[in-house]
Order: sequence, then structure tokens, then C-alpha cells
Amino acid sequence: MPIASTEAAEELLLELGIQNWSILEDAVARRAWIVGIFPAEGEARARWGELAPLLPAAPIAGPSVEPLADADWQDSYKVHFKPWQFGRLHWVPVWERGAFELPAGHAVLWLDPGLAFGTGNHETTRLCIERLVEKEAAVAGTPQKAGLRVVDAGCGSGILALSAALLGFENVVGFDLDPEAVRVSRENASANGLAGRVAFLSADLHSGLAGPPAGIVLANIQADILARNAGGLAAAVAPGGTLILSGILAMELDSVRTAFAAATPGWTSDSRTMGEWSDLVLTRPLGE
Repeated sequence: MPIASTEAAEELLLELGIQNWSILEDAVARRAWIVGIFPAEGEARARWGELAPLLPAAPIAGPSVEPLADADWQDSYKVHFKPWQFGRLHWVPVWERGAFELPAGHAVLWLDPGLAFGTGNHETTRLCIERLVEKEAAVAGTPQKAGLRVVDAGCGSGILALSAALLGFENVVGFDLDPEAVRVSRENASANGLAGRVAFLSADLHSGLAGPPAGIVLANIQADILARNAGGLAAAVAPGGTLILSGILAMELDSVRTAFAAATPGWTSDSRTMGEWSDLVLTRPLGE
């Protein structure tokens, strides 16, 4: 398809939360390809049949199916994950452990996301990370930090929950509906010497948020799911606590803000935009 159509196609894939598909571009030829990885040809063709009618109107050739060796598809995600940092924290692929040089006084989270979402390379994750680092800086050295509970709703690879533990938060929980995400999160915890520091659970939003109210609740999920669960997410935040929402396209921000306004009367709010994505941060009054 023409390279001009890739932006709309990428937005569609992210909005639908479809992880099997990705987009490859050739800037010189001004062409792009939608690439999917599936365990069998029949499933690949069936999923293409579902996706194709949803794509932006553009000349798109029919699908070409090629078999891959196990190592090829299992490791294909690695080309998309590059090291990055915010402040003194770094997020680095675990396969670069031998070559990466950590600056003095800095900390690193080694990650192998596998097929789970969450390397930190995407704007939605970075928006959450920046808010989390800033929140930690605000409570660093205070008694408040020691008892502050952090919940990562829809943990993906565990990057947000593990980053919270790396920042020194002691009561951290991450949960995801996808058992594969929970498995990857636990593996990443072990790879960083953080096993036992974060409780990773397989749960939906209702059961995952059923614990004690938290000082920080992070939810990097699709905008429509956030809006439908505004009441439950707000109820999971302790007085004085912060709700950090991401996974929101900038054009969806107003509708998400409206959905949460009814569930968070009197709360303060803030938002930032990075690329085509926005976050929404809501703070519950301390005396409420």
C-alpha cells in the first residue's frame, strides 16, 4: 500500500489492540507492507479476511503467506525494541546486557517483552513512565513513599510495575487478562532480580482492582475500555492518590475526559500529548 496510508493503518491496529500485525515501510520505494505472524496458514488467511475490510481505502495487494522457522517468528519482535531512558532510568533489551554501559548513578531495567505489549518504545508507555518517575521524585525521601501502593492495570510485559519497583516503591501489583503477559512479566522480574518484589496476577479489570485503594494506579489500555471502566478505575485510587491513564489517541482525549469527569468530581486533571497519543492524569483530593 502507499506509504501515505500507513499512519491511518497503524492507528487502526493500535486502537483495535491487535498485536499479530505490524507495518514495514520502504521510504525509498514509498511503499509499505502489513505483516502478520500466526501459527498456521489457515489462521493467517482468516485474520486477514477480518482485518482487510477495516483498513483505510488504498491499493492493497492480496496476502502472500510464507512459512517461518520457529526462531524467525519468535524473535521477530526484537528488531522493534531499542534502548531508551528517562532521567536516570534506562530500559534496555536483555539481549544487549553484555554491550550496554550503564552510567554511574543510573539504574536499568532489562526487558524481553516476548509477544506481550510493552517495551517502552511506544509513546503510550513513555507517557506513563514519565508520570511515574515524576511522581516518585515528588515523594522521594518521605514516609508516604514507603507505604504507597502501586497498581499496573493491564501490565503487558510488566514494564510499568517493574519500573515502579526499580524506583523503590515497595508495594507493587501488576495484572493482565492475558496469561502470556503475566508469564513474560514474571520472567522480566526474575531477569532483573525483582522476583517477589512485584505481584503479577492474571485478572480482568474488575477483579484486578478489587484490592485496597492505591496511591498510584496506572492503566495503559485502549481508550474505549478506559471510558467504560471509569468508575472502577477511580474507585481504586486512594485519597490523595493519582490515576495515570494512557493508550489514548489525542483525538479521543475529550471523550475519555468526559467519561471520567462524572466518576471523579472534584479531582484535578492534567494531560500531555506525545506524537498522536495523549495521557490523562487525575488526582483525587486528599480529604475525600
